[in-house]
Amino acid sequence: QVQLVESGGGLVPAGGSLRLSCAASGRTFSGYGMAWIRQAPGKEREFVAAVSWSGSNTYYADSVKGRFAISRDNAKNTVYLQMNSLKPEDTSVYYCAAVRSLDYSGGYYHGVYDYWGQGTQVTVSS
Repeated sequence: QVQLVESGGGLVPAGGSLRLSCAASGRTFSGYGMAWIRQAPGKEREFVAAVSWSGSNTYYADSVKGRFAISRDNAKNTVYLQMNSLKPEDTSVYYCAAVRSLDYSGGYYHGVYDYWGQGTQVTVSS
């Protein structure tokens, strides 16, 4: 088992920044790729970003590319999502997840995840 706990969400004006953290405990964290996924009310879950187990490879949804940055610190068992130039459409609950597999097709990343955190709310005001 891997337990994941997100933090860092909040209310921010458009154009602002937030950094989300996801602290992991339990099974070997460094063996997993990690991802951030978000879900807005009434919408399906949306892949945001992922990072390989080593941290050397990163993947982003087109909607956040150039604005968000994912990273990880395996010594601290933590993955981060730095979010800059936030827009009202970024408002969602953000979840971190341990990646079993990640595929790219049709212009989108599609992941299968073994473990999920409880989520943290990000609200961007216009």
